[in-house]
Amino acid sequence: MNNVLIKPVVTEKSNELQENLNRYVFVVQKGANKLQIKDAVEKMYGVTVDAVNTYILPGKAKNRYTKSGVIEGRTSAYKKAVITLAEGEEIDFYANI
Repeated sequence: MNNVLIKPVVTEKSNELQENLNRYVFVVQKGANKLQIKDAVEKMYGVTVDAVNTYILPGKAKNRYTKSGVIEGRTSAYKKAVITLAEGEEIDFYANI
């Protein structure tokens, strides 16, 4: 169950969602469904989850220029989940630092 959540996303956009709308963003396993994500967040952080929205971000094509020529590759696709918490609940990602 703990391996459903891979890592929290800490960016300017996700911090704005946290402050204004009480939403938190996580990178999750591609095969996880919304119920599994909800259970994992509630167990790990001890909060009440109101809603879970998920989306899969496609991989991007990347080029790297080396001495022997151009190497073409692709980043892997991954899944994000936006978690909406109940009123008055919050998650502190920086408590363990």
